[in-house]
Amino acid sequence: MKIAVILGTRPEIIKMSPVIRECEKRGVEYFILHTGQHYSHEMDKVFFEELELPQPKYNLDVGSGTHAEQTGKIMIGVERILLQERPDVVLVQGDTNTVLAGALAATKLHIKVGHVEAGLRSYDRRMPEEVNRVLADHVSDYLFAPTENAKQNLMKEGIDENKIFVTGNTIVDAVYQNLEIAEKKVNVLEDLGLKPREYFLVTAHRQENVDVKERLKGILKGLELIHTEFSIPIVFPMHPRTQKRVKEFKLSLDSIKIVKPLGFLEFLLLEANAGLVLTDSGGVQEETCILGVPCVTLRDNTERPETLEVGSNILAGTIPERILKSVKIMLSRRGSWRNPFGDGRAGERIVNILTGYHNQNYA
Repeated sequence: MKIAVILGTRPEIIKMSPVIRECEKRGVEYFILHTGQHYSHEMDKVFFEELELPQPKYNLDVGSGTHAEQTGKIMIGVERILLQERPDVVLVQGDTNTVLAGALAATKLHIKVGHVEAGLRSYDRRMPEEVNRVLADHVSDYLFAPTENAKQNLMKEGIDENKIFVTGNTIVDAVYQNLEIAEKKVNVLEDLGLKPREYFLVTAHRQENVDVKERLKGILKGLELIHTEFSIPIVFPMHPRTQKRVKEFKLSLDSIKIVKPLGFLEFLLLEANAGLVLTDSGGVQEETCILGVPCVTLRDNTERPETLEVGSNILAGTIPERILKSVKIMLSRRGSWRNPFGDGRAGERIVNILTGYHNQNYA
């Protein structure tokens, strides 16, 4: 059995890390193909080292571009390597252009596709991620749904139940495994002069938020109201795209502690020790839920409805007063929910399913 693990962004590396570690542990033949969708190969080299993962065998270094340019470049590069390597299955994770391009290239070569984190839906087709995840699901042979909710979404769309496996979410495995590494390697609270629970953490990078002046202005005004109300540090590791828009729109950053973008281990420790997190990231909604940290989502919808159902998260949108009200609600709920994303053994289950099916097919 040979598995191709295709990834292109840091969230994909994080969420694929438990699958990679499981393949290593069990001696399953696999290789990593990194498309370089977000960062250069050189920048990500450090990231693999930090997470104690083997380096990718292949790097496409496609870089940025329009959706069509990026997807096209990735498909061309992936096809060439798949023709050379001939894996039995290609694994993709999530909802990026790498996922769509990897799934399409493999399908057209009649190589089986496994989609890790299948079945998530925001039902908002304006989000490029929604288009990517829906299309990837419909060409996949193994749909690794993180929750029962996700499985139901897939079945409503007519996908054969025999292809769907509820495995739990690999983010649970990744949070547990990588938090252990982080505690040994980084001192980010000390470096930033912060005390556990005595700061709020913010992330905002989605184009529907940061590229729209009114929405970005609403988020920053909301942070100002929170600072006035609670008088504690608001730490914002600001994405370069967000910084660029703040400057362009001439927006004020008073009362916010802006820090440079952080490595994953530093961010994970900051997240685990925050009093509350405000974010527009899907992955952060999951991580805070697992860590028992209240989350306020700066969006009008989410493809992680489980976080709303268990009470770890609330949708605030970008209206300042609503953001402040949501923070007050969430602070009263800290850690009082169950984790709906599984027991931290999703990576193990995914590799079991793939190797089990392969053995049956070749029996």
